[in-house]
Amino acid sequence: MAGTSPDWIDLRSDTVTRPDAAMRAAMAAAEVGDDVYGDDPTVNALQARLARDLGFEAGLFLPSGTQSNLVALMAHCARGDEYIVGMDAHTYKYEGGGAAVLGSIQPQPIPQAVDGTLPLDAVERAIKPVDPHFARTRLLCLENTWHGRPLPLDYLARARALCGRHGLGMHLDGARLYNAAVADGVPAREIARHFDSVSVCLSKGLGAPVGSVLVGSDALVSVARRWRKVTGGGMRQAGLLAAAGLHALDHNVERLAEDHARAACLAKALATLPDVANVEQHTNMVFVDVPPATLPRLRERAESHRVRLSIGDTPRLRLVLHLDVPDDALDRVVAVFSREPRQ
Repeated sequence: MAGTSPDWIDLRSDTVTRPDAAMRAAMAAAEVGDDVYGDDPTVNALQARLARDLGFEAGLFLPSGTQSNLVALMAHCARGDEYIVGMDAHTYKYEGGGAAVLGSIQPQPIPQAVDGTLPLDAVERAIKPVDPHFARTRLLCLENTWHGRPLPLDYLARARALCGRHGLGMHLDGARLYNAAVADGVPAREIARHFDSVSVCLSKGLGAPVGSVLVGSDALVSVARRWRKVTGGGMRQAGLLAAAGLHALDHNVERLAEDHARAACLAKALATLPDVANVEQHTNMVFVDVPPATLPRLRERAESHRVRLSIGDTPRLRLVLHLDVPDDALDRVVAVFSREPRQ
């Protein structure tokens, strides 16, 4: 399939990264057991590592971020409960309605502000009275980063205080938690400390081939472990995958700053082109508008330059930088958006 070979530049997402030789070697050397029985030592090491790093009692390794968020919601909420979430949040909009379909949990979506925060006055108004007419509001779910935007640290503290006043739990879809931490210049633990549970994705900018880890209290993770089994996420010799996650945590966190820097360089270059408008850059993501009439030509130029882009029918495009995009790839990307003929 076009776009899968190493000489292509793939900016569709940071999920497209390929394990390098060192990560593959770590996977090959991993000590394994049967994780459903709890005796895979590499999985256990990964779970303990992230729980310790982020300040929680326990961790749970899952195949995907979608499943990690789902079992977290099901651990926090019972049938007929409700969680408050952003209208454009991943857990609400892009995860198949799993909380409602599989957990019988009602989402209460509210519009996000431009910085990705949920206005706390709107959150407070959305909390239901204790009354049999209403679903029981149990949880606030936030996302960090959101379209590349790190949530402000002072906002997280205020959200935590609001949840404390109303007896709500807080869950973080931290798929790109480490991008947020690098951008904020703080340890990831400083963000995670405001939450009762955090889902961390290893297969985006950190470069592992698969997997997410949910961290929380011993009690919450115990419930989540059962839901992982029920939803089909029990894996056996999963240490092969966990080893990739451990390697990613050891080698690919600080280097996220390189992705952010390349995104800034790309945004600066694209902003000079006549057919590109409204350029924004947040962490490892660049957003641009192009004239709708140019979309067919843009698809052709991307193909000819061996660049993979997510080009749909709308003029707003997202370009995502990651560890497989080196500095010398940026000129090819800019050339796709240029009016100049290919040299």
